Amino acid sequence: MHNDIPGLQERIYGGDTQAFKELYDYFCTPLLQLAMAIVHNRELAEEIVADVFIAVWKKKEGLYQASNLKWYLYAATRNIAINYLRKYAHRKTLYLDEAYLPEYEVNPEAQLISNEMMQHINRAIHELPPQCRLIFKLVKEDGLKYREVAILLNISIKTVENQVGIALKKLTKMKALLIASLPGAQ
Repeated sequence: MHNDIPGLQERIYGGDTQAFKELYDYFCTPLLQLAMAIVHNRELAEEIVADVFIAVWKKKEGLYQASNLKWYLYAATRNIAINYLRKYAHRKTLYLDEAYLPEYEVNPEAQLISNEMMQHINRAIHELPPQCRLIFKLVKEDGLKYREVAILLNISIKTVENQVGIALKKLTKMKALLIASLPGAQ
């Protein structure tokens, strides 16, 4: 599906509701996680994601102009969430370090490792600082480029690079400890 986003985009532009459903199914969860990280409320995050997809459908005729639909969806989710905070949160400032992030899930089909190893990896990712965890998720799971994450979160590209580096160092260290603890490892 990831490689067929331009095809879906064209089909949606033509009014194909099945293509729209496929797009929704593919992007709903990652967009929901991003919205939750900003607004700290699942119901509001679900409403934000619904608003994003409603806007996409209403503006489907202009969809051909979006050169990167994935980026467009992430940016729209961020913008609607921030607009919501401005409008309804009585000027409450959200610091990314305080953001609620759902537990990071590693795709077990993509990696041939044991259930126990998965639990250790998820625990290590969950123990990352919130901003580091969000950046790691956006880059490694959602496949956004460093530049895109920097723009999305209003931080520098260097900060994105540093945070991904911190996450990878911690995960590599955890992996080495796990391997050393395996039976027969000396």
